[in-house]
Amino acid sequence: MPAALSEIIEELDGLLRPERFEDYCPNGLQVPGRSQVARIATGVSAHVELFELAAAERADLLLVHHGLFWGTGPGPIDAALKRRLEILFEAGMSLVAYHLPLDAHPELGNNALLARALGAQDCRPFALHRGEPIGMLGELPGEGLPIGELLDRVRETTSREPLAFDAGPARVGRLAVVSGAGADYLAEAAAAGAQAFITGEPAERSMAQARESGMHFIAAGHYATETFGVRHLGEHLAERFELSHSFLDVPNPV
Repeated sequence: MPAALSEIIEELDGLLRPERFEDYCPNGLQVPGRSQVARIATGVSAHVELFELAAAERADLLLVHHGLFWGTGPGPIDAALKRRLEILFEAGMSLVAYHLPLDAHPELGNNALLARALGAQDCRPFALHRGEPIGMLGELPGEGLPIGELLDRVRETTSREPLAFDAGPARVGRLAVVSGAGADYLAEAAAAGAQAFITGEPAERSMAQARESGMHFIAAGHYATETFGVRHLGEHLAERFELSHSFLDVPNPV
């Protein structure tokens, strides 16, 4: 039986509490569609290819991590944004986006899910963004993992070859994770005693910072590190409201 769009948004806002974050984008409902939802699709980033896949699935609601609108507002509608909106309007499909709140969630967030998938235990928040933590710090069991085994786990978990600056100890006991464009939190990870820091993409300075900090820096892909949260959030909604859910993968090497 379909659920009301308003009830789904209320569930998401209550779970993720977006009001806590000074984000780069609006969180929540970005484009309204049908008021009743039977099918949910999820994906990482809002763009034409994902919208067309979701429309082909006859989704009533598309939930993404990277939405359409960034900065202070949408601004002028150019040809690219017009095409994206046309697909949503023609399909009667709502677009919902959650950015930092989905990175940060202790159960359904990108960082918590990735850390646990790599075997980290006793995960706790770190990496403050304007007063709110968005990353996860966790302990690898026993005497830790050999760095080669940790890299194997990253490769298997993200289905891509990571870029690694191998500058830390032979075994990793404490792991820090900030998905996506989290390279600037390397120093905070080192200060927290992490021997390895995992993020999505590197900055040019990351190699030198890793070597000078004596820690491993692992860039596992912006897209690849941010598939976890939105997929699990979709599964949560499907179970909570007894809806159909499809995760739509549009692989991105970045």
